[in-house]
Amino acid sequence: MTWLLVGGGGTAGHLLPGLAVAEVLVERGHDPATIHFAGSDRGVEAEIVPAAGFGLDELPGRGIQRRLALSNVRAAIGLVRATTKGIGLVRRHRPDVVVVLGGHASFAVGVGAALTRRPLILLEQNVRAGAVNRVLRRFATASAVSFEGTDLPRATVTGNPLRPEIARAAAAPDRAKARAELGLPADRTVIGVASGSLGSKRINDAVRGLVERWSDRGDLAVHHVVGRRDWSAYSSTAATAEEQPGRLLYRVVEYEHRMDLLLQAADVAVTRAGGSVAELEALGVPAVLVPLPIATRDHQTANGRAVAAGGGAVVVPDDELDVDRLERELAAIVDDPDRRSAMAAAMRRSARVDAADRVADLVEEVAAGRGAS
Repeated sequence: MTWLLVGGGGTAGHLLPGLAVAEVLVERGHDPATIHFAGSDRGVEAEIVPAAGFGLDELPGRGIQRRLALSNVRAAIGLVRATTKGIGLVRRHRPDVVVVLGGHASFAVGVGAALTRRPLILLEQNVRAGAVNRVLRRFATASAVSFEGTDLPRATVTGNPLRPEIARAAAAPDRAKARAELGLPADRTVIGVASGSLGSKRINDAVRGLVERWSDRGDLAVHHVVGRRDWSAYSSTAATAEEQPGRLLYRVVEYEHRMDLLLQAADVAVTRAGGSVAELEALGVPAVLVPLPIATRDHQTANGRAVAAGGGAVVVPDDELDVDRLERELAAIVDDPDRRSAMAAAMRRSARVDAADRVADLVEEVAAGRGAS
């Protein structure tokens, strides 16, 4: 039986791939009690990890900002405290393998693995590795990466592990059922918009402007996930959205709890270019990708370019996005069914739907002493 310690989280993008791997291991017969998580005391894991049936230790602190700021002093103190606790966790659990996902919690247990000489696997969701994985790479037994060419040692291209509901949707998509559950029409072209739990004002403003411009497009429906930051400006729209002949259907929500349904329902998406690109690929959704400009090492731009190179997406820099540019890029996809079909096929060709299984294979191989070193 493999004992596994998974470090990381803070955001769903960092946490969910680790949970997907853990759930595959349980399906293979591993006892959930032998899989333990270490996460941030400020992140989403406090609710999600115990609900999934796994143990969790919360580590103090927060990430260090990439600029001079007084808060970095407190963050550095918290990081030292978290690292001390992370080393103690590794010594106490004595795991066969430590997997790190990114974030300060993963740094803490990664240092613990290095100091106690426990096998360490780095799991990287982006083309350009994040700060924690770059610091820990000299100690890595193996790296599980999502893209060819990621700058980590002893790398296996596994893809980015998908949460189970996305993997199930990719295996047996049902567009009609998904649209019915979301209240979207069966006979219109559906545009899905999502830019993270907080949302993006630039994307939201461009979409709202385009909705006004395309108000007489009775062939279209837009499902817009606004995010918490701008929700107060959009909430009144949520109550009035309804399907009218000859008019665009515009539906807005603050947060979409069923992204598996939206990705099955959508003909095209407008999103950022983080770990969610793997979900777009898995469901074959053509996309206009708007990379987050402040992402570490501009990794979202690198992700977007990798997807665009395969033909499944177009990339629009954040500072170039406005209603005119969005209209031009979306119209070229929405109004050309052949191009849309070709982009969807390109997305599916790039997908690695079995990524969680591939990472689980690597975990078992390293635990058995057969993995990279």
